[in-house]
Amino acid sequence: METLPRLLALRALERPAQDFLFFRDLRFTFRQLDEWAGTFAAALEAAGVQHGDRVALLTGNCPEFLAAFFGAQRAGAIAVPVNPALKAPEVEFILADAGCVALVADGPRLPVAAAVRPRCPALRTLYAAAVEGADGRDAGPTLRFPEPSPAGRAACKAAGPAPDDLAAIIYTSGTTGRPKGVMLTHASYLYDASAIAAWVRMTPEDRFLCILPLFHVNAQVVTTLAPLVAGASLVLLERFSPAEFLDALDRYRATAFSAVPTVYAILNALPEDARRDLSRLRLCVCGAAPMPVEVFAAFEKRFRAFLLEGYGLSEGTCASSVNPLDGPRKIGSIGLPLPGQELAIVDDQDRPVPTGEVGEIVVRGPNVMRGYWNNPAATAETLRGGRLHTGDLGRVDADGYYFIAGRKKEMIIRGGENIYPREIEEVLHRHAGVAEAAVVGVPDAVWGEEVGAVVVPRSSARPPAEPPAPLADPLRAELEALCRAALADYKCPRRWFELGALPRTATGKVQKHVLAARLSPGER
Repeated sequence: METLPRLLALRALERPAQDFLFFRDLRFTFRQLDEWAGTFAAALEAAGVQHGDRVALLTGNCPEFLAAFFGAQRAGAIAVPVNPALKAPEVEFILADAGCVALVADGPRLPVAAAVRPRCPALRTLYAAAVEGADGRDAGPTLRFPEPSPAGRAACKAAGPAPDDLAAIIYTSGTTGRPKGVMLTHASYLYDASAIAAWVRMTPEDRFLCILPLFHVNAQVVTTLAPLVAGASLVLLERFSPAEFLDALDRYRATAFSAVPTVYAILNALPEDARRDLSRLRLCVCGAAPMPVEVFAAFEKRFRAFLLEGYGLSEGTCASSVNPLDGPRKIGSIGLPLPGQELAIVDDQDRPVPTGEVGEIVVRGPNVMRGYWNNPAATAETLRGGRLHTGDLGRVDADGYYFIAGRKKEMIIRGGENIYPREIEEVLHRHAGVAEAAVVGVPDAVWGEEVGAVVVPRSSARPPAEPPAPLADPLRAELEALCRAALADYKCPRRWFELGALPRTATGKVQKHVLAARLSPGER
């Protein structure tokens, strides 16, 4: 299984009749998905797509995404998953930057695809991912691809990829500027998926429920490729909603799922009569953003479930560390490095820092990206010294467990003192009246930066689009007292704001640069 399409073909050969994918009322065996991917690969070859060409995927969560993802790679092309929530100018930038020659779009995204097509000179072919049923919804897995010829299918098989070829270009969320294209090989995908499957002891009996968007590596690696490695199954939902999520767990007898902290916070906030006992789940995985300790503890207590927190980023394919399935599991930690990877904490000169001190997390291993597409300067900076510089601040304890302190660029410097937002956010989340909280630096004439806390009260009725407002008592007074009891004085927030919701990326990360921009001088 040296490449992703070969892994799928191997499972189709070993387990041809076993169901791999469950979607709505449909189910697909390993063989069906492999044949469908082969059909798309042949269609691409017939359309003139060459080895190394880029094929963009602009769809929501649907079987067509997977068929096109594996099919493009089987043809020797490179998949470019695109966030389906992006607007036309954002999609245009990615397609033009990657030089995509083909685009697969589902029904809701076809207007965007049609709008950007004339402005992307390399784009030659547009495929519609599904037909519309009588009820106006996608009727099922019908791809509007030309019928392949036998010669075309054979040519695609012969021109398949090598392990070190690029499998996909994953565009970052662009929280600090224009998105950058992360180049991931077949080998890096297979290493990370195999490491995760082994770490959580995945078996063919497992059914992983996927609620995260397939354009992101978390959904691709943890809930799609790792089950494929283990011969397990994937239950695919189009989106997350608490009711559909809980119903799917029962309906499909799911044994595991992966989610971001926001999902766990939403589940914690459900009324008592809507909650269920999830103890039959073998494990729940959390990643993509740091999990507040209080959210972690509340979820396990209320749902009687077992939660594993991990850490990774697109530049590292997906996962770099996870808490162990057995043995010590440190709440608030992102766990231990996966076998084959090296994690370390370094200072600004890339020198190791003492155990327990905060520095930047760096990663070395077969999971690390080849670099950023068409961006040698950013590649050299991020991969300097042969290690992936994550931009995340953390520390490691005497037992080798890693802890996140925040983003390097989000660190607040108040009067020369370094302040890590994550530490303060953990304290704020202890208050029962706080649904969400984020800490950012706000300019101050005396201290350079002051600590600003943005709170979403659990009882808030403010629309998300409304600008920040001053946080009112008694909640402000209670939070100030909570911080004074837990934090050094210089770390305690001096500026307090209320919002209806925190701005987030599609994968659940708080957009602190957006948050800071909304705290204009007039509102401070």
